[in-house]
Amino acid sequence: MLHSSLDDVQEQGIPNFFLIDAQPEAKITSSILLEACRQIKRNRIQYLRDMPTEDIVTIISRISENWMDDLYPFRKMALNEGPSKTGFSRSSLAYGLDQFFTKITEENLLNLITQELGDSRRLDSPLGTPEERAENRSSMARGPELITIITAGSPPCPTIMTMIHGLIAGSAQFVKCADGVEFIPRLFAHSLYESHPKIGSCIEISSWPRTDPTLENILFDESDCIIATGRDETINSVRSRIKNEKKFIGYGHKVSLAYIQKDMLSRAMARELAKSAAQDIASWNQLGCLSPHIIYIEKGGAVSPELFSGMLAESLAAIENLQPRGNISAEINGDIMYKRKFFESRASRTGDVRQWSSETDTSWTVVFEEDPLFTTSCQNRFIHVKSINDIDEMLRVAEMTRGQVSTVGLSAPKNEAEILFKKLANWGVSRICPIGKMQDPALGWRHDGRPTIGDLVSWTDWEQ
Repeated sequence: MLHSSLDDVQEQGIPNFFLIDAQPEAKITSSILLEACRQIKRNRIQYLRDMPTEDIVTIISRISENWMDDLYPFRKMALNEGPSKTGFSRSSLAYGLDQFFTKITEENLLNLITQELGDSRRLDSPLGTPEERAENRSSMARGPELITIITAGSPPCPTIMTMIHGLIAGSAQFVKCADGVEFIPRLFAHSLYESHPKIGSCIEISSWPRTDPTLENILFDESDCIIATGRDETINSVRSRIKNEKKFIGYGHKVSLAYIQKDMLSRAMARELAKSAAQDIASWNQLGCLSPHIIYIEKGGAVSPELFSGMLAESLAAIENLQPRGNISAEINGDIMYKRKFFESRASRTGDVRQWSSETDTSWTVVFEEDPLFTTSCQNRFIHVKSINDIDEMLRVAEMTRGQVSTVGLSAPKNEAEILFKKLANWGVSRICPIGKMQDPALGWRHDGRPTIGDLVSWTDWEQ
């Protein structure tokens, strides 16, 4: 039956299971939205709330395996239609989806729950840590009745991961997608529905213009927990409209950068680092908060920062052949052209600026500067490389971004790495990883330094 249903998806397109499937032809009204919220909450009580966590994990991991199968209809649809709907090229989509779903295994999910809650069974029954048992206590975690997820215009995998967190917590979920980014999360929701209709019936997904706060207010009133991702202004606006008794989790604007210590700059290592950095830049076209805006290179290595910039340009040119950037809007293309002309002009007047770029289009750009001051990129594979004396100078010149840095891609010898790690951690960086893994966080990554499932749940203590 499942095989036949999937064949229908491939031949006839996506069926109308969710509100978003009928849009934009069908207008979402207040009464429709209210009933949708209440229906998924009823379905959650009937199908999801009391389902053993291990069963939920098994279902999610099997769906993830399907998503790595080139013959899986939802993957085929994502790769065939995704370039026109998302702007990412087919090969970029395939790479990003594979990197994500490879991590969604039963073992990894159970380890994540244990990391967050102390034991993967604590969503099912009261259990105690050794410290709790010493006082004859135990406790059980429970997820919200309904989670509202407000997505941003960013890569699709963070939204899917948030949906997975909500399923593990046993919560109904309403996913309100930003315009133009609903395609992949929508396909994932359908793959869940096809695999397990009862769990799929606990999720709703839709989209509507930001100019209509009435519908969002209904969502906020019906939900116990609201998760919002986007610009700081969006986060503050959502927070101001939520009642105090509601749980709010906001992920605002963040930037990321990379840092290469001089002892890692032998010619052989530098070339490999350039390839890894190019992948960080190319993944999801540098649009996520984990993508580097700038790479700081310590002076004094065998390969100079300027020479490394040339190696990075070669690597970006090579990766463009394997994972093309894809189409961008005329406005974004014009912004990149303007930035290129600006740095070309500076390079012609001074010897401390140099630029490399794709010749026939704007698919990639590398700008090297001696001036170490932090600057943001216009993204879409436009990277700044700057020389720096040491980590202390970098922290000074990047002070304006303190508290807003999500990830630092770090390359340093083992004897130096922990020292640099502590300085970055004390400065406020929430994630430090190898260069080449910036857009590929571990499943247990604490988003912006906070728990993921742990942020969702509430606890009931049992003192005996």
